[in-house]
Amino acid sequence: MFEALAMAPADPIMGLNDAYKKDANPNKINLGIGVYRDGDSKTPIFESVKTVEERLLAEEDTKNYLDIDGDGAYNRAVQDLLWGADHEIVTRGRAGTAQTPGGTGALRIAGDFISRHFPHARVWISDPTWANHPKIFESAGVPTSTYRYYDPASHGLNFDAFIHGLAQIPAGDVVLLHGCCHNPTGVDPSAEQWARIADVIAERGIIPLVDFAYRGLGNGLAEDAVGLRALSRPGCELLVASSFSKNFGLYRERAGALTLVSENAAAVEKAMSHIKICIRTGYSNPPSHGAQIVRTVLADPQLRAQWEGEVKAMRDRINGMRCAFVDALEASGVRRDFSFIARQRGMFSLTGLTPQQVDALRERFSIYMVGSGRINVAGITRDNVGLLCEAIAEVLKERNEVRV
Repeated sequence: MFEALAMAPADPIMGLNDAYKKDANPNKINLGIGVYRDGDSKTPIFESVKTVEERLLAEEDTKNYLDIDGDGAYNRAVQDLLWGADHEIVTRGRAGTAQTPGGTGALRIAGDFISRHFPHARVWISDPTWANHPKIFESAGVPTSTYRYYDPASHGLNFDAFIHGLAQIPAGDVVLLHGCCHNPTGVDPSAEQWARIADVIAERGIIPLVDFAYRGLGNGLAEDAVGLRALSRPGCELLVASSFSKNFGLYRERAGALTLVSENAAAVEKAMSHIKICIRTGYSNPPSHGAQIVRTVLADPQLRAQWEGEVKAMRDRINGMRCAFVDALEASGVRRDFSFIARQRGMFSLTGLTPQQVDALRERFSIYMVGSGRINVAGITRDNVGLLCEAIAEVLKERNEVRV
């Protein structure tokens, strides 16, 4: 039976990472997979995380299953981090949270929930978006469509087209929004634009699903929640997929959450009963270790302050490398204006490089990036930025975009 199967295509990002690992070039550069790297090109473990792990190892007294919706203390901590303990969504019990295996797990449970109980709903996704977004919902049996988001000419937000697209979405459909640090563009709406987006969504009766994977890596933990705050109005309904892979460095621990907000606590209780069934028939219950780390750090003032400092250090390094990359490109003689990269936020940027140029960079210089030209800025270091920009300059010479 299995012999007859054809080979499935490799995931475009994970497959790229596999090719990078096999490359013997000592000067190879990985700008593909979305993991944070420090100045030594390593993905570090937070000091706050190591402190808590030592404590958990000493105090842990069971390996029993968690509840279907996970650790209640963790789920409350997720809500407090999303809105603050005094927000009316929290104080009025208008939110229910289920711990999930990472943000991807949260998105898939949201997809299963929509598919089972709102079979006529469609999920609208930005163009462009994370490559896995449409696949997750299609696997859950939910149809998807796109709305315009990015303007390649200005390397910025096409806000008028975005708003026009939202205004065409039927009531009862779901719109997937990137909470901050849009992947792959690095372009986010301003606070004023978020307010307008929230107005249109409320007027149309659309359900927002916020993918909140990179909080803290843009402008700050509070600043990056401006979009969520705009959407979080009295009586609103929304879904939030949270992840602590990036801002806690807990990639392999799969610490995430799906939070549902409704008009009142009774509606939340009913909806969460169905989400629990989706979880039970999917993976039964979530893993514990990563969630325990997050819960413990957020509950301890000293550890939380240390964690916030570590997130700031990540953010400052990423934003610093954005500027260094732009400067090094100019120093390499590149004529094209790449200054937009310094204005973007988060780990990713769409460089504007063509698929052919991306292939040339990989084949000739062992520089790995996604075919769309998306780069993970956190993969750039002070040691490799010169080689990277010289290679880009060589590729751009063919289009007469380099000063001779």
